[in-house]
Amino acid sequence: MDAHSAIVVVILGLVEGLTEFLPISSTGHLILAASLLGWVSDKAKVFEIAIQSGAILAVMWHYRMRIGEVLTGLTAAEPARRSTAWRFAINVIIGFIPAAILGLLFASAIKRWLFAPAPVALAFIVGALVIFWAEAWQKRSAQHVRIHHVDDMRASDALKVGIAQAFALIPGTSRSGASIIGGMLFGLSRAAATEFSFFLAIPTLLAATVYELYKNRALLSLSDVPTFGLGMAVAFVSALMVVRWLLRYVGGHSFVPFAWYRVVFGALVLVTAWGGWVNWSG
Repeated sequence: MDAHSAIVVVILGLVEGLTEFLPISSTGHLILAASLLGWVSDKAKVFEIAIQSGAILAVMWHYRMRIGEVLTGLTAAEPARRSTAWRFAINVIIGFIPAAILGLLFASAIKRWLFAPAPVALAFIVGALVIFWAEAWQKRSAQHVRIHHVDDMRASDALKVGIAQAFALIPGTSRSGASIIGGMLFGLSRAAATEFSFFLAIPTLLAATVYELYKNRALLSLSDVPTFGLGMAVAFVSALMVVRWLLRYVGGHSFVPFAWYRVVFGALVLVTAWGGWVNWSG
């Protein structure tokens, strides 16, 4: 890996880490950044998926105590602790299932038809409108919030959030945005929806990474380890900062600024595509 490639890898790792957990779509940002940097081969696409694991490791590190409590709680002697741990674990699995099933069924069609400027830009702008509406609706209906902690979620709540997350299969939608806003609309507090989105990301993005690496294993070799490792490391560090910042942010702020950002970025997607500056086909 030469110096130029290392710089590109660091930039893409930063883009992934900084955008993965914000409601602004890491996929759209990676498409733009990779295309502008000339990083558009088939192997580059695998790299963009693989570095998600760096961001997920950041979530796992941040919540390492919580994850440890759940894992040990599954076999705890105390019935209440065991019940809470199993309910949490089952809810994460239930929330993961919709995206997993729909992803396996429609991933190829989505890549063929929706990885284009107009659909991605439309997803950015529609997503912004949903955020505007959800924030206004929750402000008028504060009594609608009935779940203030992820341990209070029912299986039906997890399924609803999982269905919302599945909309993120559409490029430009944002996995975190879909699951967080969906959770808020289904009665979760902003903090609870954000936290559950983080936990839901662990199986979702790890599964996507493993699947893409296995499916494209013929493209990869040991010489790719430094490139992938550097990208994952940068994504880990930058994502860890974002996770900690976002958890503080949601305590007293809305997602409206992100909605305005999505509108601007959606317009940028159209402008760059119209100008021929971005290779959307790879």
